[in-house]
Amino acid sequence: MKFSEFTDQTVVELATLSREKRQEIFTLRLQQASSQLEKPSQLRNLRRDIARIETRISQLKKQAGGKAN
Repeated sequence: MKFSEFTDQTVVELATLSREKRQEIFTLRLQQASSQLEKPSQLRNLRRDIARIETRISQLKKQAGGKAN
């Protein structure tokens, strides 16, 4: 996913998406441990997606904190 896809989502939606991506990583790691993972690049892509999501969450929280002051 691209960063621009996350710009119109709320913090709650992003947190839910992050949780889903982390569950996906868990499943892929189990597949990797049992040598059943077909595309190892999926793990890297998921980690990057999670990083993008977490970055957007922190940006939204920072904006909300700045508006409160």
